[in-house]
Amino acid sequence: MTRASKRKSDHQTSESVKSVRTDSVRSASSKAAMKLQERIDELYNKYANTASAIIDPEGIEKLCSDLQVDYTDVRILMLAWKMNAQKQGYFTQDEWRRGFKALKVDTINKLKKTLPDLKKDVLKSDNFVDFYNYAFRYCLTEEKQKCLDIESTCILIDMVLGFQYQPQVDSFIKFLKIQSDYKVMNIDQWTNFLRFCQEISFPDLANYDTGEAWPLLLDNFVEWMKQNANVDSP
Repeated sequence: MTRASKRKSDHQTSESVKSVRTDSVRSASSKAAMKLQERIDELYNKYANTASAIIDPEGIEKLCSDLQVDYTDVRILMLAWKMNAQKQGYFTQDEWRRGFKALKVDTINKLKKTLPDLKKDVLKSDNFVDFYNYAFRYCLTEEKQKCLDIESTCILIDMVLGFQYQPQVDSFIKFLKIQSDYKVMNIDQWTNFLRFCQEISFPDLANYDTGEAWPLLLDNFVEWMKQNANVDSP
């Protein structure tokens, strides 16, 4: 055999070994992924309604009980966001798989331990805007519904913003409950209240400019704040 032929043979052997190793790694990875999904599915079946094969409100309550968190805990809403769950109070198997794979958990104990990290992940600026808007859409329970009633808005806004902007949220909720012009809140008003919390100094409201494109609802809120707190206009 010539040297050139030997080099070619050695190269082919080396490539063949690499190919076998790659296939072996892929096979092991595929098996691991299948095992992970099996464990995730087993956990899903523990909470799913046997008739509908979907986790319903009763199943979510059981999940919350096992996690030792309240049904209204914001972290449950964050979990729904991670799953990209579409219907309030219900988790499909595909949504469950998506969320648990993203979190890299397959047991309740692992999920319980990852909840603090989930909250930190949601609080990252870009993620939080997405989560905040998701929370509004998630609570639109009727087909073609575009607004939330004021009572539901007050509960939701306290849940998703209260732990960051409690003074603003408390005052806004108080205003919403006593005003009579608005029976519902739309997504534009919802998103702008987050912007208000992030940008406007509170409670002096010194940098609030009514000439900017704020919803009338927030103009009315600021006017009410100034009347009731004797805050001078800037």
